[in-house]
Amino acid sequence: MRKLQTQGVHHITLTGADRQTSIDFWEGVLGMPFVFDQPNLDDPDEGHLYFDPGDGRLITVFTNENRRPDPRRTPTDPGCVHHLAFNVSKATFSQAVERLKERGIGNSGPKDRGFMDSIYFKDPMGLLIELACYRFEPPVGCTHADVMIEAHRIRVERGDYNIAEEHLADAIELLVKRRQQTLSADRGAKDPY
Repeated sequence: MRKLQTQGVHHITLTGADRQTSIDFWEGVLGMPFVFDQPNLDDPDEGHLYFDPGDGRLITVFTNENRRPDPRRTPTDPGCVHHLAFNVSKATFSQAVERLKERGIGNSGPKDRGFMDSIYFKDPMGLLIELACYRFEPPVGCTHADVMIEAHRIRVERGDYNIAEEHLADAIELLVKRRQQTLSADRGAKDPY
């Protein structure tokens, strides 16, 4: 038996309302360029809109001119999507509450997640959307996941409840030590003052 090894998210497809509501939300609120448009090849009564969430991958939306936005929260039963999270810069995150308020979009306000900050709000169809802002940049050649697994190991070893900035900083130091050689015989912390 062998795995079917994935290499990243290809796309996520959502059921939207009408075409204009979908474009207005995904591009007009979240800034995702509208990059491709064709019929839903499995349902001729629907459109299939494609948006770039910022990393070249795709968020796609099935639209139907007979569907209207329904802001009631989407189901969160087992097997249902709880929320979608999108990465934003610190600069964008710091403006999120104000920019959502300008549109009358209710939100959770900033939430401290230890390794990131989050804010939550619903799309026009009631799907919970999260804007997430990491509190760290991974070292060159590493990913956010590389830092997270090392921070997790450090947190567990120390018996701490959740990942905090201290764990992230120590994980980054460890990854740099592993990846970058030095001419020094002793890489330990020093106090030159």
